[in-house]
Amino acid sequence: MAQIRSFRHSEFAPQRLAVERRRSVSVCVPTRETAGSIGPIVDTLVGLREAGVVDQVVVVDAASADGTARVAAEHGAEVHQESELLPWAGPVLGKGDAMWRGLSVLTGDVVCFLDGDTLDFDERFPCGLLGPLLCGDDVRFVKGMFRRPFRVGEVELPEGGGRVNELTARPLLARFYPELVDIRQPLAGEVASYRTVLEALPFATGYAVEMAMLIDAYREVGADSMAQADLETRRNRHQPLSALVPMAAAVLAAVTDRLEREGRVTPGSIGSGLVERPPLKSARAPH
Repeated sequence: MAQIRSFRHSEFAPQRLAVERRRSVSVCVPTRETAGSIGPIVDTLVGLREAGVVDQVVVVDAASADGTARVAAEHGAEVHQESELLPWAGPVLGKGDAMWRGLSVLTGDVVCFLDGDTLDFDERFPCGLLGPLLCGDDVRFVKGMFRRPFRVGEVELPEGGGRVNELTARPLLARFYPELVDIRQPLAGEVASYRTVLEALPFATGYAVEMAMLIDAYREVGADSMAQADLETRRNRHQPLSALVPMAAAVLAAVTDRLEREGRVTPGSIGSGLVERPPLKSARAPH
């Protein structure tokens, strides 16, 4: 069984990436009500653009009422409203759909998706993810991994964040996709890959996107061409337990849908209800 390789973000300083990269790079941040965190994130990414590490910094916003799009634009990002991208596809169905639509305006050979609510964001996030792709030829898909502290009021516990990740996603992978059991953060929104790989994948809508993309990328490129980047820690707002229920259900749906496709469970016997957008390379507007 092939082992997923791991890298540390410290291996890929911005100066190294600027010198060694031979491919164009787009970074995309899907956002929803993240005005409080998006400014510093865009500042960091624009700094990397000016340093020659990336070429395009895009924010795809979900009509945020808190001014997220305005803040992102003021800090130097190229901003698109998700509903204005591929409008023929109908109403936007959550984060995965926004990422799929965002891919249509990204121009880089390499694409990096990052979450917009990270509170301790710095260069280690984009550089750690991009490094294995830009400084070698045998990695085609990179997933972020990190430790997630859990904050309760003024008290921060070293572990405890990522509850759906630990209680739902990783046990499902261990049971049905043991080749991916070493992936520490299957639900991380931090991911980078070649554009050609992403355009060949369906994008599950909503919360199912990360789990579905991980499994589909494994089927597309194989474990030998996958890697994970250690980004140390990631801090963001934690949601109440009740809000995690639909997330866990979406993760389960992503897995059961793929088990049906693979013939490992009887088609229709589970009924995941998963909604997906087709691979972008085959998507066409209706005539």
